[in-house]
Amino acid sequence: MKVTLIKPNIGRLEHGLYVDSGRMEPLQLGVLAALTPPDVEVVMYDDRMEPIPYDEPTDLAAITVETFTARRAYEISAEFRKRGVPVILGGIHPTLIPEEAAGHADSLYLGDAEFLWGQVMDDCRGGRLMPVYRAPVGPAQPGVLTRRDVFRGKGYLPLALLQFSRGCSFDCTFCAVSAYFNKTHYVRAVREVIAEIESQPRRLLFVVDDNMLCNREAAKALCRELIPLRIRWVSQASIDMTQDRELMDLMARSGCLGHVIGFESLDFENLRGSRKAPNLAESRGDYREQLKVLRDHGLQVWAAFTCGYDHDTPQSIARTVEFAIENKFCFAAFNILMPYPRTPFYETLRAEGRLLYDGTWWLHPDYRFNYAAFRPRRTSPEELTEVCFQARRRFNSVGSIVRRAFDWNTLRSPYRMALYLRYNPLFRRETFKKQGMRFGLHQESVP
Repeated sequence: MKVTLIKPNIGRLEHGLYVDSGRMEPLQLGVLAALTPPDVEVVMYDDRMEPIPYDEPTDLAAITVETFTARRAYEISAEFRKRGVPVILGGIHPTLIPEEAAGHADSLYLGDAEFLWGQVMDDCRGGRLMPVYRAPVGPAQPGVLTRRDVFRGKGYLPLALLQFSRGCSFDCTFCAVSAYFNKTHYVRAVREVIAEIESQPRRLLFVVDDNMLCNREAAKALCRELIPLRIRWVSQASIDMTQDRELMDLMARSGCLGHVIGFESLDFENLRGSRKAPNLAESRGDYREQLKVLRDHGLQVWAAFTCGYDHDTPQSIARTVEFAIENKFCFAAFNILMPYPRTPFYETLRAEGRLLYDGTWWLHPDYRFNYAAFRPRRTSPEELTEVCFQARRRFNSVGSIVRRAFDWNTLRSPYRMALYLRYNPLFRRETFKKQGMRFGLHQESVP
């Protein structure tokens, strides 16, 4: 038996295909390959950089689907099904809205792959694939190491992805992760994380957890085991980590370079309205003390801001950009607040009649990447789209990159400076290239 794993692209540029020059390993497909029995042949194709050979014989096409890739995933599924190849869709998007995904596949896998993928393989082998597999969610990869041979030769960035935990215990209204994991945080066994690191050659790691430090004691236990490995790593975490100085010290000693941190907004009312609990507990939008703790430990800030809250204006968004430049954040994202399906934010907008694109922006042929998908309170959708693009443009300007480079607390070594100078121009190019990109490759509507 043969299984074909697919990572879909977002879509295409206005006048050609989009090739993601900043692509990272699709970790979820490496995990899926590891869960597949050894007597099953596994191939993986990444739509972000290579054509998909639809006519290559296979017994099952398994496609991972996120909301931003749903339209393209359905196109890919249709091509396989036209050729008589059964398709199973999995991932966060089908799990949140299975009623939509069911119309584009022979089978759906809802929940985490670790728990029922073996049954899927048995059923496929016996020609009795079920319409739906409902698996629970839980700790990442119990007893399983990622198969990384499926990543070879695909030009991914030179860092290894891995998981320590899944989910987040907070309840932010806009967050699809909270909806998927039901506000629960699951931790992987430390010994298995160490084994994962030792099983591959990379010394720069991205721990892709939704909020790695939700369970601080577990994170401390991991950091203690990382210290002798002499690796460098980054992850995603909430700003309340700065409350725990022991944790901060252990992270610095274990090789942590920094974190992607969801600041979201500098406005206290925006934070309160979105139930951004760790930020509310830490600051009224100032973050001065927390940033000092991060700098004192040499940890870089990869700041994530979302724009379009009820109290946002073009002027407040411009002030946010200035805040990010003044604080010399290593990287920063200024994303439009997106109404992900089944989140409280989405349901509020739907009840208020503020959703655009018929409420399914991820499928609508007129929607473009980084466009507003709802009517904000204090500006128009068009202005919000433009203001956010200008925010990204300003932060990633050559002048800003140079100015932010003079931060000796966090860019204290040639290695760190080299990473900064390598990735900032990459993010700058992607900012301009992806703005306004179409979802999917075809113009006709996806039903």
